[in-house]
Amino acid sequence: MTARHPAPTETPADVLWSPTRLGRIELAHRIAMAPMTRSRATGDGLVTDLTREYYAQRASLAMLITEGTQPSEDGQGYLATPGIHTQEQAEAWGRVADAVHEAGSTLVVQLMHVGRVAHPSNTPHGRTPLAPSAIAAEGDMFTATGPQPMPVPREMTEADLAQTIADFRRAARLAVDAGANGVELHGANGYLLQQFLSTNANRRTDGYGGDIAGRIRFSVEVATAVADEIGADRVGFRISPGSPLGDIEETDVAELYPALVTALAPLHLAYLHVVHLGDEALLRGIRDGWPTGLVLNRAGADIERRAQDVRDGLADVVSVGALALANPDLIHRISAGATMNEPDRATLYGGGERGYTDYPRLAA
Repeated sequence: MTARHPAPTETPADVLWSPTRLGRIELAHRIAMAPMTRSRATGDGLVTDLTREYYAQRASLAMLITEGTQPSEDGQGYLATPGIHTQEQAEAWGRVADAVHEAGSTLVVQLMHVGRVAHPSNTPHGRTPLAPSAIAAEGDMFTATGPQPMPVPREMTEADLAQTIADFRRAARLAVDAGANGVELHGANGYLLQQFLSTNANRRTDGYGGDIAGRIRFSVEVATAVADEIGADRVGFRISPGSPLGDIEETDVAELYPALVTALAPLHLAYLHVVHLGDEALLRGIRDGWPTGLVLNRAGADIERRAQDVRDGLADVVSVGALALANPDLIHRISAGATMNEPDRATLYGGGERGYTDYPRLAA
């Protein structure tokens, strides 16, 4: 696919403007939109016409990674997040994909199972959350009746593990059949896949816990199943080494993530998406051990710093979050050297068009 947006004029970040590929996904340049939960889905997990407008507005970015989308009812943790486990949900995402393609970009649906970062009142079936072990995450979850402590989850049985892998597989199939260019598996930010990696959320004594080989097993099995279903060249995997979000502790980051990368590498996924928290040596080690595309999210960095990551070979593509959220014409602004809109923190989650589709664009 060739983007219909004119190439930006040369800037200090010119290295970002060359086209590239991530597996089967063709990108017009090297700036992607990071996944960001916006909590504007319907009660039955459907994205809407407003969602379609939001993503289409941002189609000057080369790849749009969607907000976290639950692959099952058990995968939902927050209010008003979208799903892709029913045909109706998939068709709604298909309309978003069509709009994004028409506007000249690509769409990747992020599959997010929250695990224990949940509350039963936020889910369609009101079930106790699933997790590697029956250990509650510290903190509250916002619900329709206000903040409530996250409950002790139910430890997943082997049948639960098999069903969850099947759920990821089916969700990926629904996504690509609906028109998405691929899916991203959310193994970051304290959600289910990272819970299996961690040393405080995963206290299992079977083959899915204990040493590093046990703790990475579930992530590798999910990725293998999804790659088998839709093709590895349509699959990304997101990690956030050392992130404490979701009450996660990883006491062996330096050994854990190289092992995970080594185990995932033979699958030849389309890309690895790294949320970088400052450990430059770890990032270089991950880059050196990863055989395909690497998408780097260096939160808070300016465009020139992100371009330097591409020059240095640390990234093939860079992802931006708040910049894309508040600047639907981000590529135009970068090219023009224009100032950026700041995101309205009060409207990040929930609501309507305010703080979602009404950010101002530069004058033509």
